[in-house]
Amino acid sequence: MRPTIIQRFFLLLGFLLPAMICDAYVIKTIDGNSRILIKESHVQGVPKGFTISATIDSHTLVASFSQNIGQVQIEVSTINGVDIETSVSETPNGVSIYIPYTGSYIVTFTLPNGDEYYGEFEVTD
Repeated sequence: MRPTIIQRFFLLLGFLLPAMICDAYVIKTIDGNSRILIKESHVQGVPKGFTISATIDSHTLVASFSQNIGQVQIEVSTINGVDIETSVSETPNGVSIYIPYTGSYIVTFTLPNGDEYYGEFEVTD
């Protein structure tokens, strides 16, 4: 007996829902670092998220920029919103930030025009 269209829908939903809930935000790279997926938060103009790259290696967050997009404010906070570090970087230069404790964090990049991008990551021992 073949499944009905409704049964197929729920079967497809059963496969897709766990993938959407997990929403992987860190990808392992060849060199062992973990690349942080950068997402848009508030964007007023042309998206520039593709110019931002961030990786986490143990306790060190490295952010780099492939284009000159001005002075970028970089804020690292816990997943609960407690600020850990705020720094400013001229682009296309990069910045390294040491995260002293293990846990779940969010890095937020604020561009000069107010556009915001963010990435979520874990620091483990």
